[in-house]
Amino acid sequence: MNNKYKSIFTPWKIGNLKIKNRVVLCPMGGTSIFGWMEKNHFDKQAADLLLEIAKNEVGLVIPGIAPVKDVMFGHWLHKSKKKFSQLKEYMTEFHKTGAKMFIQLTAGFGRSFAIPENMKMLAKNKFLGTLAKPIMNMSYHSASPSELPSRWDETIKCRAITKKEIDKIIYSFGQSAKLCKEAGIDGIEVHAVHEGYLLDQFTTEYTNKRTDEYGGSFENRYRFPVEIVKEIKKQCGKDFPVSVRYSVVSKTKGFDEGALPGEDFVEAGRDMKESEKAAKYLQDAGYDMLNCDNGTYDAWYWAHPPAYMPTNCNLEDVEHIKKFVDIPVVCAGRMTPDVADKSIENKGIDAMGVGRQFLVDPAWVTKLKNGKEEDIQPCICCHNGCFNMAHYKGVANLQDFDDTMHMCRCAINPEMMNDGKFKIIPAKKIKKVAVIGGGVGGMETARIATMRGHKVTIYEKTDKLGGVFLPASVLDFKEYDRMLLKWYVNQVKKLKIEVKFNTEIKDLSSLDADEIVVATGSTPRILRFEGSDKAIDALDYLKGVEVGERVVIIGGGLTGCEIAYDLHKNGKTPIIVEIKNDLIAVKGVCLANSSYLRDYFKTNKVDVHLESSVVKFSNGVVHILGRNGEESKVKADSIIMSVGYTPAPVFQKSKNIHLVGDASHVGNLRTVVWRAWEVAEKI
Repeated sequence: MNNKYKSIFTPWKIGNLKIKNRVVLCPMGGTSIFGWMEKNHFDKQAADLLLEIAKNEVGLVIPGIAPVKDVMFGHWLHKSKKKFSQLKEYMTEFHKTGAKMFIQLTAGFGRSFAIPENMKMLAKNKFLGTLAKPIMNMSYHSASPSELPSRWDETIKCRAITKKEIDKIIYSFGQSAKLCKEAGIDGIEVHAVHEGYLLDQFTTEYTNKRTDEYGGSFENRYRFPVEIVKEIKKQCGKDFPVSVRYSVVSKTKGFDEGALPGEDFVEAGRDMKESEKAAKYLQDAGYDMLNCDNGTYDAWYWAHPPAYMPTNCNLEDVEHIKKFVDIPVVCAGRMTPDVADKSIENKGIDAMGVGRQFLVDPAWVTKLKNGKEEDIQPCICCHNGCFNMAHYKGVANLQDFDDTMHMCRCAINPEMMNDGKFKIIPAKKIKKVAVIGGGVGGMETARIATMRGHKVTIYEKTDKLGGVFLPASVLDFKEYDRMLLKWYVNQVKKLKIEVKFNTEIKDLSSLDADEIVVATGSTPRILRFEGSDKAIDALDYLKGVEVGERVVIIGGGLTGCEIAYDLHKNGKTPIIVEIKNDLIAVKGVCLANSSYLRDYFKTNKVDVHLESSVVKFSNGVVHILGRNGEESKVKADSIIMSVGYTPAPVFQKSKNIHLVGDASHVGNLRTVVWRAWEVAEKI
């Protein structure tokens, strides 16, 4: 065993339950063993993933949330008995791994319910909403402690949940937990005094304006989660372990506005002083573990940290709250094994919680334990596959239905939770494959084709592998992108894939190949205006071209905003000009990621011009045409153009010529990797 992480691999206890090590799979939407939508549905795909993770040295496995009342069709979980008989059979096999499993039950979402853009009318129109109730009861699932604005559309008002509905939820928690126990489950996790979900909304004053026994005083606001644990203990016995998912501090300024790391702000939700009291109060009520991080949906980047957030971003607060309880405390949030191991050794926390890394590489704990860290494919915190719930001004949850139905897929591991669509199957006929371009798309195609048995050669016109991902990963907060690139290069070497550097292919007749893959990327789009010849492209900046102190970025998409973020972090003055009505107004970028950047620019008073365009750059002045046709002028030393890219395949697609990456169509890392698999599987 790798002694570097000896504390992580020591046993611990939750109540009387012994856990073999201190790695906890945190629950993620999409890994619910019961699914969300079908009566008596047992999700075999999620169950298979959880079993694979358990076999790979994980101590405690917690599947994704199981609503006590299904999101679609509204079935009560405790009435779907067939699910539990299937679960009982499964647990016999699961326990052979030595891992333990808690089922996470949820009371609901409240104002955080991610209303799909194409279903807004069900929430806004009472008649349509009533018609849809038997299938999707939007009013119930978004019901909140008080009448509140939806996180996903502030024009939608979420009604107050009734006392009768609360009673039914509490009852179902007890009955569902009892059925879980009878099926062999080791414990229950209550979801959640955490992340701004329904129970958390009850506990925080800015979301709870009730005047009955569930509002007002501290005890009233925490009554709902307290009554739930008491009902579970009543049905399952006082020794049956019950964890609570817990946000130590809300990190929230108010509706739709979070607080950044290190920011001095007035807390709208649960501050540390209240948390010290609440943690002890929840323990005394009967909870046996706190599964912790920070944040709410208004400050979503604390619970779902993008790359801009520091690693181990919640650890300091979680270590602090442990001083106020006698029960085990787990910390999640971009946790790194070295820091977690040290904290466990020093009794700062009891275990490390990890989520998305298991989607990229379900065997990462085994590799860590065996000292094979270089083989761990790293998560880059992009959310492009696992949780790509986009939201921007005027648009609610913009997500394809296929993604909604298949959350916890992975941008860089297409096999994950994808209904068997992607598989590495040995080729029936071994072929010679030429891959033109050594970027991520080219390397991934070469990797999968080689694993299928083909003989692959990569032709790269420079002296390095990586393509556009090399400059794209240079920014300080792209550390894990650089780690991913290093992983790809190592995999190419381990698989003994031939790479011909400094080789530009101009004539296909020079290639000795049965199949040709073109992965030559894209070229930047250029806007034409007076002085546009003085602008540089976003990639030029990433490649190190110097810019002045005041920099106008044309384009407020993800790349433009990341460049503006980097400029500001380095002491310069960025000015963003965006033609749309919001920043990062695109599908596929999770609200957790985009809201961090929007909050950063707002907090730091970065100059942002929406519904605007640049019409002239002359004598150090940029002329901007605004939404009302009015022209404004800003001083600028430099202009960076970040307005997208156009595919640039050096050869066109034909019977044996395949396009991958941006040479096929411009997208994100998910589209690049998934397309590479599609091509490599068909060769």
